[in-house]
Amino acid sequence: GELAERFGQPSMIGEVIAGVILGPSVFNIIPAPSEIKVIAELGVFMLIVLAGMEIEVEEIRNSIRGKNLWIALLGFLIPMISGLIIGFGFHFTYTFTIFLGLCMAITALPVSIRILMDLGKLKTDVGQRIISAAIFNDIVALLILGIILDFNDETKNIRDLTFSILFTTLKVGVFTFILIAAYRFFNFAKRKVNVINPWMYKFLHYLRGKESLFALVILFVLIFSSIAELLGLHFVVGAFFGAILIPRSMFANRDFERVQRSISGITMGFLAPIFFATMGISFNILALSNWWLLLVVLITSFFSKIFGGYAGGRLAGFDWSKSVTLGMGLNARGIMELVIANIALTKGFIDVSVFSILVLMALLTTILTPFLLKEGFRLIDLHNGKSHNTYT
Repeated sequence: GELAERFGQPSMIGEVIAGVILGPSVFNIIPAPSEIKVIAELGVFMLIVLAGMEIEVEEIRNSIRGKNLWIALLGFLIPMISGLIIGFGFHFTYTFTIFLGLCMAITALPVSIRILMDLGKLKTDVGQRIISAAIFNDIVALLILGIILDFNDETKNIRDLTFSILFTTLKVGVFTFILIAAYRFFNFAKRKVNVINPWMYKFLHYLRGKESLFALVILFVLIFSSIAELLGLHFVVGAFFGAILIPRSMFANRDFERVQRSISGITMGFLAPIFFATMGISFNILALSNWWLLLVVLITSFFSKIFGGYAGGRLAGFDWSKSVTLGMGLNARGIMELVIANIALTKGFIDVSVFSILVLMALLTTILTPFLLKEGFRLIDLHNGKSHNTYT
């Protein structure tokens, strides 16, 4: 991870590569990651919590407001449809085909934020649109994930498939209703913050356990994870939305930031590196037998995302240089895709061969995105300069 950072890449890249070196692809020192899967699962949970804490409800609204909706929609739908076409073209099962489309459609929000921050472009118009679209992509992907995890290969006909979709959509609807009710309750509580905050701090002062606020935040997220599991959805879905709904107004900014730093320290310093290394260990280059599929998935995932962002940008009224840059910024799959691919492998929806293809896709798109974005912002500067000279 440290070496990757030294080369200007997210530490995730180095951690996965470390797993690849230790795993069956190279030295085969750790042939199976079964002994550390519990830690890796905890790493998934904490990564999702950390990603959710980066998002506020208002940002979700912005992601589907006005022109942003075109960028978010096409940036998700075009790669998703491309993945479905590949899946059906190679005669895969319905479940796997949807998983493939989902992995191609996802954008890794934490990776996008990190890259834009490194380039100093996070607060630019294009940077904000990339983040808004990434938020939308992650939310829709996790909702679809909740639906497809209820599918199984026993589904034999359209009637069974339709019933499965409707039943799972109903469960997602119930979960969404719970989220909206919780949001409205916290919104109401926000207006009574002068009454609630003193009570909250009195309660925290009364507790004698260490790091009580940290424990309460994790407990809050676990409640939503448990609700998601009870409804038959994956705990990741509940953790993500629970983290978004954390009532920040009930804490002082310094307290919330302290909890966020604690979660980040535990996650990025210990749990996440083990999770990413486990992904690398699960990767097996010897299992890559379908080279045509590998080539088609890598090329299509790369260009469909750029084209999706470009098409959305043009419909939103951006010029060609900004639209291309939007597509480049949405291209990093990173953390979120690895989480979804890991769930698919654990649940038996995909095999090691396909999992290895998805890991390669996540790594390559994440590695290339900083270079592409840097070039994209250079194109914007050149285009603006040319336009200015022409105008004058």
